[in-house]
Amino acid sequence: MQNKGFVTFVTVSLALICAFYLSFSLITNHYDGKAEKMGEVAGKAYLDSMANEKVFLGYTLKEARKQQIGLGLDLKGGMNVILKLNAGDLVKSLAGNTDDPNFQKAIQAASKSTSQGNYIDQFVAEYKKLSPGVNLAVVFGSGDLRDQINPSTTEDKVIELLKEKYNSAVEASFNVLSTRIDRFGVVAPNLQRLEGQGRILVELPGVKDPERVRELLQRSANLQFWRTYTFDEVANDLAGLSDRLLALGAPAARPIPVAADSVAANDSTAHDSAALVAPAPAAAPSQLASIDTLAKYLQLGGRGGATVGLAQDRDRNKIDSLLALATEYHLLPEDLTLLWGAKPIQDPKTRKLTNIYELYAIRTNRSMKPDLSGDVVTSAKADVDHNRLGSAEPQVSMSMNQEGAQIWARLTKESIGRSIAIVLDGVVYSAPNVNNEITGGNSSITGNFTIEEANDLANVLNSGKMETSVVIEQENVVGPTLGKASIQAGIISFAIALVLLMVYMCLAYGFIPGMIANLALIVNSFFTLGILASFNAVLTLSGIAGLVLTLGMAVDANVLINERIKEELRNGKGMTRAIADGYGNAFSAIFDSNLTTIITGVVLFYFGAGPIRGFATTLIIGLISSFITAVFLTRMVFEALDKRHKLDNVTYTTAMTKNLLVNPTYNFLGARTKGYLLPIVLIIAGLVGFFTVGLNNGIEFSGGRNYIIKFDQKVDNQQVREKLAPQLDQKLVLTAIGTEGDQIRVSTNYLIEDSGEAVEDQIKDKLYQGLNSFYKTTPSKADFDSYIVSSQKVSASMSNDIKTQALIAVGLSLLFMAIYILIRFRNVAFSIGAFASVTVTTLMIIAIYVLCWKVMPFTMEVDQNFIAALLAIIGYAINDVVIVFDRIREEVGNHPQADRFQVINGALNSTLSRTLNTSFTTLLVMLIVFAFGGATMRSFTFAILLGVIFGTYCTLFVATPIAYEIAKRRSLKAAAK
Repeated sequence: MQNKGFVTFVTVSLALICAFYLSFSLITNHYDGKAEKMGEVAGKAYLDSMANEKVFLGYTLKEARKQQIGLGLDLKGGMNVILKLNAGDLVKSLAGNTDDPNFQKAIQAASKSTSQGNYIDQFVAEYKKLSPGVNLAVVFGSGDLRDQINPSTTEDKVIELLKEKYNSAVEASFNVLSTRIDRFGVVAPNLQRLEGQGRILVELPGVKDPERVRELLQRSANLQFWRTYTFDEVANDLAGLSDRLLALGAPAARPIPVAADSVAANDSTAHDSAALVAPAPAAAPSQLASIDTLAKYLQLGGRGGATVGLAQDRDRNKIDSLLALATEYHLLPEDLTLLWGAKPIQDPKTRKLTNIYELYAIRTNRSMKPDLSGDVVTSAKADVDHNRLGSAEPQVSMSMNQEGAQIWARLTKESIGRSIAIVLDGVVYSAPNVNNEITGGNSSITGNFTIEEANDLANVLNSGKMETSVVIEQENVVGPTLGKASIQAGIISFAIALVLLMVYMCLAYGFIPGMIANLALIVNSFFTLGILASFNAVLTLSGIAGLVLTLGMAVDANVLINERIKEELRNGKGMTRAIADGYGNAFSAIFDSNLTTIITGVVLFYFGAGPIRGFATTLIIGLISSFITAVFLTRMVFEALDKRHKLDNVTYTTAMTKNLLVNPTYNFLGARTKGYLLPIVLIIAGLVGFFTVGLNNGIEFSGGRNYIIKFDQKVDNQQVREKLAPQLDQKLVLTAIGTEGDQIRVSTNYLIEDSGEAVEDQIKDKLYQGLNSFYKTTPSKADFDSYIVSSQKVSASMSNDIKTQALIAVGLSLLFMAIYILIRFRNVAFSIGAFASVTVTTLMIIAIYVLCWKVMPFTMEVDQNFIAALLAIIGYAINDVVIVFDRIREEVGNHPQADRFQVINGALNSTLSRTLNTSFTTLLVMLIVFAFGGATMRSFTFAILLGVIFGTYCTLFVATPIAYEIAKRRSLKAAAK
């Protein structure tokens, strides 16, 4: 083999990189194990104390956690957040920000309501109570809907328009959040719309920095550009502001808001939240001074540019309260607004962040319309500014549309020598001095960012501005869905299957070839996990599907190579020649099969989301590493052993396989008509069942109900699942909530088609029957309601547009595979045969799930994990088909004048040993996982089992016969012409 030096260099480099990234998982697991032995409280304190300590190669424990390979929410847990749309602000905007007190009261009442009904209906009902004769067309005719509403518009039409706008805002928020989360990292998020008041459930597995996620989810991306004042221009206004505030003698009707911590020392009844402290009427200056003065907290004077003051972080709330009072009493110019910087300033000596913030003087106007809005920004990206001497500062580069570019050029021209403040969501990110006019619309935002902060800011700007803000209504740290016992069972079963697979490879091809193939499998898994770790990827159940598929394809490549070498030896060639020809003849088949599956992965990555994207990432990485290990590494090992004469007596057979499938002569094409019957009958039966029985849709597809239930002691998830599942007809997903082990979330689509109080009572009764035995003190049925922390009805997260997107992704992947096969094989018959085979395999699996879900002893839900299993099978099936087609192409090239029927039958028989060996090894792995991997993984593994069987069948009796039929008809037409 040529280029051995290059292959060795790449392999060693890749191994070192993978070892480096995987080592972080070992380090963090070591410290987690030490903490676990200390107990929960002491362990957490220990980990907190170690967070900033260097533990490995100069990395702190906190930094090491960011580098380790993460587990998804279904395997490890993560962050669970319920976001609520700020619908009140939206309705106010639609009404033109009316100051009608009854309108404001109706907004507050609707926002506080705990009902699951639509927010608009609740608002209208509340408003009608307070203002019975109000005309909604008049109220909303002057706001954002003025082009669609006039005085003659009926109330029903107004309500319809309000609901359309509200639903649009929810949809926009959902899409923006989805885009932000997808760009946030390689995670497998779960987003669900919850029925009622614009709530969105977000589950984020493997989150390393919850605070960063909270900020990212709630940010509205309201980007503005403002002119500024210098300190000299506003010094007189600010210098005497404390005295003017003290001189107010503010009346009791105008309370001064002061943070609670400022009054806690004098008032033992002070609450934790902000308090309103009202000064006495006509208070003397000395009395007011005892409450607060601005000069006590704000140090006037800037550091140049637009900065006018400095303050400690702890004092900013007090300063804001006093500045709000100054604005209310017109003690500051109308066109002056004071805003804080986004980050504290750096210590110039240590270069570390302090707790001191800058106050900026922004030149505003009465309408508060910015000089330039962020709406003009067309794209944003994070990069590094290398222009500063001796430094590389992260920044966000922006491009503006034509209108924005013109305004920006004028604004910068008028502000030469002054600062322009770049304000995002009410805080100043930077206020750079303008040295010259900026044309073309390209600019940048700097602000002492880290790389992560620059990426997040660019992410928010690119994903768009939500029509209204969202707030975090509920937040939980959640435990794994599968439970620790299920995960351990899955790992143990997979390990057993892997050992059996390795034993089988030795029994099939002999000890040396078998162990070399086994070594390739281990190295392939090592490379795949190492590269995933370097991407900070999160491993989920769908990711495991990708690992299983790549493991199967890695075995397939080694089986194919061994079979080809065995053929060459049977033809009388020496070992050196047999190895060279075996690898040479197998290369095109392995390359084509891997590339077609990679095409699938790339399409699914770009068009899919959540679990589909996680599956695609794992699949692509695994295929590339499997190609390197199977084609290059094993060949180097074989050639090295051959030079040392270690392979002189190796035959690539054993007593078990010596006479197995030697020169088989099965007439596959002759039996093609009978072969078509099984798929046709099964698919027709599946269609009938689909329209009569239907699929057992999981919660992601059908919607469902969520209940968070608290216990008076720690409970075991697996035991709870076993007791509760029969009550809910096996239709549930159980998730641990928090870290105490005394809360669970039950998600079920049981009776999802029904509604009403009677149904809710029936489900709660089922919950009580299934859960009451887990309480230390068994509650009565009436008291059980107090243990239900929250309940929600969940609308399907897989909305029509997401379903359509998934179908398009799968369809395009199949189409691109067919196009590649057409280009590579230059025969449309092969493209159609491959496309038909994979499609029929998928339909047969779905048909089994339609026909059997009511009678199987385990849950057969069609959920996101089922989709991941289907995707794994699509990749597996196309791999099988391409290898068979490659042999057909080779045999046709070797015997161009021979009868095509005989040639194709011969090609099928010559690859039969490889086909059955690969199918058996993959089937062996999945059977062990199915039997011993736990109940929660059975539906997932059952789909892959079906796929292996049906995929092998369709390769022999669908793909090849259809390709033969089409090629035969084309040749007959050509002959007739």
